[in-house]
Amino acid sequence: MYSQGQVPVIILKEGTERSKGRDAQRNNIMAATVVADTIKSTLGPKGMDKMMVDSLGDILISNDGATLLDEIDVQHPAAKMIVQVAKAQDQETGDGTTSSVIIAGELLKKGGELLDKKIHASLIVEGYKAASMKAQEIIESHARTLNPTEDDKLLFQIAETSLHSKAVHAAKEIIAQIAVDSVKQVADETNGSFTVDLDNIKILQKTGKNLRETKLIEGVIIDKEVVHTAMAKNVKNAKVLLLNQNIEVQKGEWDREIRINDPLEMKSFLDNEEQILKDMVDQIAEVGATVVVAQKGIDDMAQYFMAKKNIMAIRRVKKSDMEKLARATGGKIVTNLKDAKKDDLGDAGLVKEVKIGDEDHVFVQECKNPKSVSIIIYGATKYVTDEAERALHDALCVVRNVVEDKTYLPGGGATFTELSLRLDEYADVFKDKRQLAVKAFAEALLAIPITLAENAGIDPLDILNELRSAHAVENISAGLNLFKNGKIGDMFKAGIIEPHRVVAQAIKSASESTIMILRIDDVIIARSSGPAMPPGGMPGGMPGGMPGGMPGGMPPGMM
Repeated sequence: MYSQGQVPVIILKEGTERSKGRDAQRNNIMAATVVADTIKSTLGPKGMDKMMVDSLGDILISNDGATLLDEIDVQHPAAKMIVQVAKAQDQETGDGTTSSVIIAGELLKKGGELLDKKIHASLIVEGYKAASMKAQEIIESHARTLNPTEDDKLLFQIAETSLHSKAVHAAKEIIAQIAVDSVKQVADETNGSFTVDLDNIKILQKTGKNLRETKLIEGVIIDKEVVHTAMAKNVKNAKVLLLNQNIEVQKGEWDREIRINDPLEMKSFLDNEEQILKDMVDQIAEVGATVVVAQKGIDDMAQYFMAKKNIMAIRRVKKSDMEKLARATGGKIVTNLKDAKKDDLGDAGLVKEVKIGDEDHVFVQECKNPKSVSIIIYGATKYVTDEAERALHDALCVVRNVVEDKTYLPGGGATFTELSLRLDEYADVFKDKRQLAVKAFAEALLAIPITLAENAGIDPLDILNELRSAHAVENISAGLNLFKNGKIGDMFKAGIIEPHRVVAQAIKSASESTIMILRIDDVIIARSSGPAMPPGGMPGGMPGGMPGGMPGGMPPGMM
């Protein structure tokens, strides 16, 4: 920068990059839209997969928007904001990440076109805010309600819709049913409202079988084995004691020394330790436990005593698994064996050790009303099971959303088409340039049905005309059915439906990030400079200057 006297005044650090005004806006929009265009081809049941290879050569094959964007090493700050849109969508709803990013990219494109027409960014932002709020109102008015305890068919259709676009479509019926059953099992009801904690659903991956062999276990799978070979490997009608205590002789926390001069004293000392362990096992037996799951260690001698009393034992179980076992069996985690009571025991119809592949696992299943369940995903390779787990997670999330909110909307681009038409009408409320921004917002929402058609190899213009015609006569559930030769149909009748929360959050996340990017007109990027050179030159290099020139007789001024 220069003052009036043309003397340079340095404000920013050397190496800092800066872009201002329209250039900054254009660069931000371009970077953000490139990210959106990268994953656009993955949308819908006919979408394609992406293969990501990192610097170590590890391969990721997926069409999940949040997963792909998380793997891409994005550098541009505006592009990073679009990645955050996908992450926010994934954290809030678990699905719709690709849709939210596509909408954000399209809103920015339309915003850039308005900027080129000399419309100020503030007016565009105001129009976008008004359109986003109106969109939420329209969504609320069109959402239908269901009863989570009775409408199992609708829940199944919602789960299946989320799986249509995944690589697991060959087994989507099985996985969708597992998602519905598991969410309903772990749901907690309070005064007619439901809450679902997906942490109570444990997912294990195992290779070697077909994806269709994926199954739900109404209980918990522990990745441990029975501690003693003499113990039973199969216990029916088990009484389970969950113990957060060592079944060992307590060791002191300080250094100590025991001097024994008589062999009889040594025997007495060992007998005393043995008796302590035996008393602990007797306490377990008196409570009535037939299975002990310990979060900490179990002494070898205690294992022997437990085997004699036909008590199965598993040790060093993770805290998270202990909590899941408590919810599944109805038992309580006991921290002091002396305080254990019969009421603290959990119930399980069957506890057995099972070898899956090369590893032993303990299945605690057939519980009466388990509030924690496990799902075993089988697949031919690790790539298959990884993608299957991502698909299952999405299905679990959409079912959870509908169970908690009790509202759903038509899929197949129907909701976005309806929103586009109604927002286009709403734009006439404004008599200034904000009207153009609202119309641009409405047009951007059509990116979803257009992309669905393009990814299916269908002419998007024909589809768009048919959709608009259907919605013009208030057929709000008319959408693109890609399972019926790409024809326009009633999405509710076709069973293509999605949670209200997913659509609402996608529009909310996309509009907020777009508004934030459009408001930026100055980008300053500070580049880190290299370390300062130490006094006297570089380490290990030439020494600093010496009086009379350099060593070796070279006169001054000869460099």
